[in-house]
Amino acid sequence: MPTSDPEYVAQPSDNDLDELIASASDDDDELDTRPSASGRAARSKDARRRKKGRGGAEWEVSRTWETLVEGADGTIRATVEGLLEAGKRRRVLRDTTPLQRGIIRHLILILDLSSAMSEKDLRPTRYLLTLRYAQDFVREFFDQNPISQLGVVGMRDGLAVRISDMSGNPTEHILAIQGLRAKDPKGMPSLQNALEMARGALFHTPSHGTREVLIIYGALLSSDPGDIHKTITSLITDKIHVYVLGLAAQVSICQELVTRTNNGDDSGYNVAMNEQHFRELVLNVTTPPATTLASHTAAAAANGTGTNPSTDGTLLPMGFPNRHLTPHPTLCACHSTPSRSGYLCPRCCTKVCTLPASCPSCNLTLILSTHLARSYHHLFPLMNWVEVSWRKAARAEAEGRVGCFACGVGFAGVPGEFVGAEGDEEREEEEDGKGEGKGASRGISVSGRYECLVCRCHFCIDCDVFAHEVVHNCPGCQSGVVQVREHEGLDLSGDANGGGSGNGNGNGNGAVDVMDTE
Repeated sequence: MPTSDPEYVAQPSDNDLDELIASASDDDDELDTRPSASGRAARSKDARRRKKGRGGAEWEVSRTWETLVEGADGTIRATVEGLLEAGKRRRVLRDTTPLQRGIIRHLILILDLSSAMSEKDLRPTRYLLTLRYAQDFVREFFDQNPISQLGVVGMRDGLAVRISDMSGNPTEHILAIQGLRAKDPKGMPSLQNALEMARGALFHTPSHGTREVLIIYGALLSSDPGDIHKTITSLITDKIHVYVLGLAAQVSICQELVTRTNNGDDSGYNVAMNEQHFRELVLNVTTPPATTLASHTAAAAANGTGTNPSTDGTLLPMGFPNRHLTPHPTLCACHSTPSRSGYLCPRCCTKVCTLPASCPSCNLTLILSTHLARSYHHLFPLMNWVEVSWRKAARAEAEGRVGCFACGVGFAGVPGEFVGAEGDEEREEEEDGKGEGKGASRGISVSGRYECLVCRCHFCIDCDVFAHEVVHNCPGCQSGVVQVREHEGLDLSGDANGGGSGNGNGNGNGAVDVMDTE
């Protein structure tokens, strides 16, 4: 409202109040020479309280300046390298307990396309950043879950907009999301309409796969035509799990939506604090969820196989077709486009152009053996490698292991005080944290070495990240080092790795195999 309006009354700001209090204090000192320390102390205490309230919560302050420690050369290069290594190590340190997971997933990605996404608190805007991270999510989702299917839905003008249909082709989804860059966010979102459209898309999916919905929500309200609580009840009945990623603040209805559709677990609702945190939360959904007892029992009852989760499983027929090249173009059954190459269904010989896919004629799931192998690491993840102390590094250097086993890059030299030193295991554990200095992060090896508990090979931090995030196998275990050292009589006591081999055995004649999804 302009100041020329006669009804406008300007309210004094906190800074003006502080100045008035200070001037009043000076006038009192001039008129009255008696001590008034208690009054001034109370007023200064109130001023500090107001300033503290404007500063934000204490947990929001990262205090990065306290982690910067100068090295012997007067620079902070060592600290910066340590922070970068801590970030890499944090990405690979995760729970590696083997759990039964739903590796065949059916997920609907719901994007907020309302006017709230035009805010610039996330650069360049919430809308553009969401579209970019949505494309990264699609690529990572199909890389981690190649035999799964995905669909994209948008919320705009109080309506639900279908962006791409449910399919297993990431190119279609990425092109559809890229087409949204030409449009501007507008209107208000409708959670109920989007959830109803997602429920309709997931209603006919088979019971052996998961039914999930991921919502990227930037608004603080929802313009719904009816009772959204009835929609939540329908989602629970259809065994659909909903995850919400907020961009503004926590919303009560989103909290209730996630809690009720996940059997009381609210860990699926998170709010992004910055761009990096936003990306991490989005990519975390690419990991398949663990199968709970309730979902396993419901799936077994739907298939008529009983309700005992320890003995009953779901057998899913799958076809592993061969690629054929014809001299003349023929039409594929999935897109009706002419092409010379394609895959023939081993059951009905119907041609499809890409894999994985579902046969349009007999509805048989068609995949490659590599697709099944890439999904196998979720069931038996590669164990975390442990940090190597200086004493262990000195012994390894004496044995000739001076570089990374995978890439061959040399490790840092062992300090002279540890060369030739012998000690017990307890003393070695104490040395693990020695020399880290102020600001070092937990999980960082002081020697720059990380050891596999099975093959006892040493690796650098870059190979550690690559092995746990890309190949999901240990190079030392795959190269046969364990058998060689056992033959030489070396001690290789340690836990089982669990990530030594990949699953998947496509038959060369295109036969139909059966996979146990338990």
